[in-house]
Amino acid sequence: MSAVSLTNIVKRFGDVTAVHRMSMDIPDGSFLTLLGPSGCGKTTTLRMIAGLLDPTEGDITIKEKRINDVPIHKRNLGLVFQNYALFPHKTVAENVAFGLKYRSVSKADIESKVRDALELVQLPHVGDRYPRELSGGQQQRIALARAIVIEPDVLLLDEPLSALDANLREDMRVELKRIQHQIGVTTVFVTHDQSEALAMSDKLVVMSNGKVEQTGAPEEVYNTPASEFVARFLGTSNILAGTCKGLDAKEVSLDIPGIGQIQVPRERAPHISQEGPAKLVLRAEKLIAAANDSPAPDGFLDLPGAIEAVDYQGQAARYFLRLGNEQLQGINMIDDHPFNEGETVRLRFRPRDCAALPGQ
Repeated sequence: MSAVSLTNIVKRFGDVTAVHRMSMDIPDGSFLTLLGPSGCGKTTTLRMIAGLLDPTEGDITIKEKRINDVPIHKRNLGLVFQNYALFPHKTVAENVAFGLKYRSVSKADIESKVRDALELVQLPHVGDRYPRELSGGQQQRIALARAIVIEPDVLLLDEPLSALDANLREDMRVELKRIQHQIGVTTVFVTHDQSEALAMSDKLVVMSNGKVEQTGAPEEVYNTPASEFVARFLGTSNILAGTCKGLDAKEVSLDIPGIGQIQVPRERAPHISQEGPAKLVLRAEKLIAAANDSPAPDGFLDLPGAIEAVDYQGQAARYFLRLGNEQLQGINMIDDHPFNEGETVRLRFRPRDCAALPGQ
């Protein structure tokens, strides 16, 4: 059963259309992420589900009930925002209990539910403290406890990790996913951070300019992008223009200037239906810079290249590579130190790791 359904949703602000004809079903118990750059419509979509904005057109249903005209306080939703929105003058326990006091819950049950929620976010001993006495990560957990204590039908999270530092963000995304799995609540998560989206989601919805570019499991969207926008936004991709010279049920044959013929598996080129202009998508981590005297493994193309610039990242290095007339990027793990700027290298990748898109 779909926990949430959006049917032909449109949202206009004056002459500006923020969301264009959006339709999607969010399965019960799933973790769905709306991913895209600032201004793409993802937060507007979340706010329409929440009841903070009314759709201009279309229908929104929760648990098969149309809620377009249902006010926010009657939608049984949990909400966590970027700034947490905790009441500074209330204790942690009072903050967590806030939503229960408007649901005719007895005092004893409130105390029990608050205690359980604080246990769930692994902060059982902070109930008497005030938000100012907590770290940013602890405040984020309290905001989450307040959202889930009401046992919502849907949990809505609008960039809740963006105020945290990098290491804490990684810890909290693991923690957030653990909690979601444990309670099984349907979750809609908004972020512009591709790492968060890939790590946490059961399903991704990639948006651009108010439209859905692609929907699917993280692995599907990452490995088989439906558009050049998705390929570039999600990860780092090299996009090479060429020509589709033939296709069958098994593979698509591309001719790429400076490289030659490449056979891309058919499942990695589902959007190519005819010969003609095409684009090869080569993920940066699949393009390997290797020493000139190292043998090429089986199945790899082996091409001459050079290092134009190096972005050292600790365990890995991002190389800006010259291949003929093209500058490409490769992100490679390194044992000790990266290649140096100006070195000649061999550039290697497997055609089976590539994807293909129709050309313009």
